[in-house]
Amino acid sequence: MEKRWVLKNNPDNEVVEQLSQSLNINKKLLNLLVQRSVTNYQDAKTFFRPKLENLHDPFLMKDMDKAVERILKAIEKGEKILIYGDYDVDGTTAVSLVYSFLKEIHKKIGFYIPDRYSEGYGVSYKGIDYAVENDYSLMITLDCGIKAVEKVDYANQKGLDIIIGDHHRPGDVIPAAVAVLDAKQPDCPYPFKELSGCGVGFKLVQAIAEKKGIDQKSAFAFLDLVAISIAADIVPISGENRILAYFGLKQMNKNPRVGIQSLLKSAGVDEQNGFKTEDFFDREITISDIVFLLGPRINAAGRIESATDSVKLLISNNITYAEKLGKQINELNTTRRDLDSNITHEAVEILNTDIIKNQKKTTVVYREHWHKGVIGIVASRLIESYYRPTIVLTRSEGLITGSARSIKNFDIYDAIDSCSHLLEHFGGHTYAAGLALKPENLDEFIKCFENYACNILTEEMLIPEIEIDTELFIGDISSKFFRILKQFAPFGPGNMAPVFVTKNVIDTGYAKLVGKGDVKHLKLSVVHPDRTGNPIPAIAFGMGGYFDQVQKGKPFSICYHIDENTWLGNTTLQLRILDMKFDE
Repeated sequence: MEKRWVLKNNPDNEVVEQLSQSLNINKKLLNLLVQRSVTNYQDAKTFFRPKLENLHDPFLMKDMDKAVERILKAIEKGEKILIYGDYDVDGTTAVSLVYSFLKEIHKKIGFYIPDRYSEGYGVSYKGIDYAVENDYSLMITLDCGIKAVEKVDYANQKGLDIIIGDHHRPGDVIPAAVAVLDAKQPDCPYPFKELSGCGVGFKLVQAIAEKKGIDQKSAFAFLDLVAISIAADIVPISGENRILAYFGLKQMNKNPRVGIQSLLKSAGVDEQNGFKTEDFFDREITISDIVFLLGPRINAAGRIESATDSVKLLISNNITYAEKLGKQINELNTTRRDLDSNITHEAVEILNTDIIKNQKKTTVVYREHWHKGVIGIVASRLIESYYRPTIVLTRSEGLITGSARSIKNFDIYDAIDSCSHLLEHFGGHTYAAGLALKPENLDEFIKCFENYACNILTEEMLIPEIEIDTELFIGDISSKFFRILKQFAPFGPGNMAPVFVTKNVIDTGYAKLVGKGDVKHLKLSVVHPDRTGNPIPAIAFGMGGYFDQVQKGKPFSICYHIDENTWLGNTTLQLRILDMKFDE
């Protein structure tokens, strides 16, 4: 697929020069810092050395005082508290965090994860009935609830108090809960608006600890779970999230909880990233590892069977039990991958044989037999091939339900909201959402969604873009350069791993094709034609088609990340090529 290369504007040279007086580092690295709004020594200190004391006061969040007061009242009176969360990674980590913390100070506590298939997303009537029937008087929702207006009214009628902890966009009406914790509420003064659902749970725990005079370290002990949620839910890794992710990763690398260890052990060989588990423990776990290795496995339980198992794994302190559960979840992840592959293949066949669909600016595909648990992944896969706002739909409980994924600069939540008159319910973020509608509204919804997109999308927006931070020469790349570059991490939305471009390189003559099956990867070693700078190993995933041109010694340009390749205990610098272009 053709990609647009867009080079970021060079930052103001005067600002770069001023920063260079306080930081004695490569000018290319200074450019990267200024692009990230780091313009002075204090900014750099905050960026490179995050501190927990820079976290915001949790009581700045609207209703936090009410939430803490109600929870402490429940503890004092011996009431039963139910922790309720969504079935994805963000929800299960949030439930694990709040449950584990409260369990240390209150014994009458349980948790509940709704079934993806019989209950669907968010707060369910079945979950409320479960709470009432089992004598819970307080329910704390996490990663869901901000739109559960009718459900909260139902709970109120049943005498069940609800505290909502969510991070999704609210609707026009806020549920009549005891307290609503969501920084995206228009009148919430909390200064950081992009917490994950687990992040909101952490702020609640932090506030309870402060109110009860408990050492904040007891809350910080769960930052590994927050880091997992930040990575898996793809929230910006900037501001407060950067601090939370930074310390969460440190904890995961220093002392991972037994559930995480069991997942790593059960994974064996990670085929996507090409390393063995023993290599994994020889290097630092990164945000990317969570996204591609841990997140899918934690999610797999809820996609295929019950996400309750994911919570049991994350709260377990029993190594034997955790390893058994981790192995089971890993097997579910294998099943998930097979389903994902089969459904993607079917969806591609639909698109390749439907001329009308291929002329549209959106992709909407539907088969009633598709597995509800993997359609979000399939939507992401289709974007990789077709690069259009995509919705994948299936049939569940009499409704057509779907997952939506978007492309850069297109707000899929707003697009779906514009068609809300045709929907039973929906929710989500700018780039990912879920929805449900009656079968008779499907055709009209597809038209409405396409019409909205046509008014927003330009032809240029439908060509995937690679945003390049700066140009490098091969000679710029060194161990020292990379050592400083690593300190820009953790990487993710809001602080993406830098992308570099190098023009006019050639292979040293040892290029080869690697990989199994039909998709071939290109492994090479690049250098400038005049041989300035030492050759740098590189890998270009899925770009085996360029092998003949590379082998003939034709010069080409590359855009890439710089990372490390660990294999059998050896670690070397490597360029991970994102795209290649040959001179005409």
